Amino acid sequence: MTARVTIPDPVADGLASGWRVTDGSRVGQDLILSADVVIVGTGAGGGMVAEQLAQAGLSVLMLEEGGLHSSRDFRLLESQAYPQLYQESASRKTADKAITILQGRTVGGSTTVNWTSSFRTPPETLAWWRSRHGLNELTEAAMAPWFEQAEARLGIADWGMVPNANNTVLERGCQTLGLKFGRIRRNVRGCWNLGYCGMGCPINAKQSMLVTTIPGALQHGAQLVTRARVERLRLHANRQQVEGVQCSLLAADGITPTGHTLQVRARHVVLSAGAIGTPAILLRSELDDPYQQLGRRTFLHPVALSGAVMAEPIEAFNGAPQTVYSDHFMHTQPLDGPLGYKLEVPPVHPVLLGTTLSGFGAEFARLASSMPHLNVMLALQRDGFHADSPGGQVRLRSDGSPELDYPLTDALWDGIRRSWLTMAEVQFAAGARQVLTIHEQARPMSRWREAQQHIAQLPLEPLLARVVSAHVMGGAAMSATPQQGVVNAFGQHWQLANLTVIDGSVFPTSIGANPQLSVYAFALRAAAQLLQTWRKA
Repeated sequence: MTARVTIPDPVADGLASGWRVTDGSRVGQDLILSADVVIVGTGAGGGMVAEQLAQAGLSVLMLEEGGLHSSRDFRLLESQAYPQLYQESASRKTADKAITILQGRTVGGSTTVNWTSSFRTPPETLAWWRSRHGLNELTEAAMAPWFEQAEARLGIADWGMVPNANNTVLERGCQTLGLKFGRIRRNVRGCWNLGYCGMGCPINAKQSMLVTTIPGALQHGAQLVTRARVERLRLHANRQQVEGVQCSLLAADGITPTGHTLQVRARHVVLSAGAIGTPAILLRSELDDPYQQLGRRTFLHPVALSGAVMAEPIEAFNGAPQTVYSDHFMHTQPLDGPLGYKLEVPPVHPVLLGTTLSGFGAEFARLASSMPHLNVMLALQRDGFHADSPGGQVRLRSDGSPELDYPLTDALWDGIRRSWLTMAEVQFAAGARQVLTIHEQARPMSRWREAQQHIAQLPLEPLLARVVSAHVMGGAAMSATPQQGVVNAFGQHWQLANLTVIDGSVFPTSIGANPQLSVYAFALRAAAQLLQTWRKA
């Protein structure tokens, strides 16, 4: 008989103990609440700052557009996870539909559904921010204590287990070709190596905000309102201070307004709604934007993809999803030269596979049937450092909802084609029987020389080349002067003294690595500064 294992559920236990949590879908009237600090969003930025402020004794109110789900709700089913836990059911797209963007929409934000990859901000990126954006205080030495604090709080450490077969393809191909590679640190404790991190961790091993800092904040008296969409900031009559926020309460789907509202009065507002959500709130609030910086220079890591059918079973749905990487081609180009890219592998599950694979009908069925032997490799393009990679712009649709306009420039297309070639070469070096560039006009290739010729002639056009991203940065960038950005180096808004932005939207370029650890460290730094300012007030 197999022993039954009981999984501790800190969310259920906390609710039973009296956490102050309100589900907006169950509220039958308009609400007015107040707090010292209201935090909009509960992801990497909001979750970290909430715990710090609550522990310091401030009254903290967290607002989340999505619902509160716990490990008992995570059934490893794409049909449940994507509508429950992601923006637009994991189908958010740029304005021209050319890039699919995966973003969380749940308590814990994207930390609840990411793949646990944890990298510090690369030294080259910090150096660029110092030299090109005047952020002179952002040295490796100055940031090291914040990274160390985040890593200790969230269990970020080397992953000691053998990589799964999907990651092993990348490692073996790099070894064969003599390319640099390494192992990815992960924010997990007691991981069972299941491989379904993107659908919420059913055993609470992933040290997301859902099971770490948000419980920490609630245990110190913070309050949480879920299914509350922040529509706009409420400004003082002099337009030099924020008085609070105005919210629509949402039905259980987290989308449809119930008709009831929530007004929050607060001495300080922290925006942590992500690099699309935060600029959108600021735009809807019609804040003064004297230098036209808001929403601009929003960056993704545009991701190109390559599939390979291997002789051996891969089962890329099993095992820790990302444990091997290669920065070899991130560093062979100067920062302001042709775009560098980082190689990793994603997990492969049926729905995401089906929406990403090229082909139709019988052709698609043949490709899909090879799923147990399928390796997928990805290349994160390092955007924002080249003169022809200015990123995109967050803007508002007629109904006030946000969209990201993200033109695919010649510099990006060049990086994408070079990365297709690199991934194909690595996959063949690892023993691939066939390689398929993820492009609507690509065909399976059986030899490296054939791949070189075929990839070289693939048309570089939106919707033909599959481009995806799970990393959104910028749009409310930190800067040395008000003329250059939206907030200062601590996320404090240049025009509104009691408004702070603490999320990935403050980054002046893309990170050049999976950004969650960067957001954690910068959030801790910003929280410390906010507390220092608060105590002086």
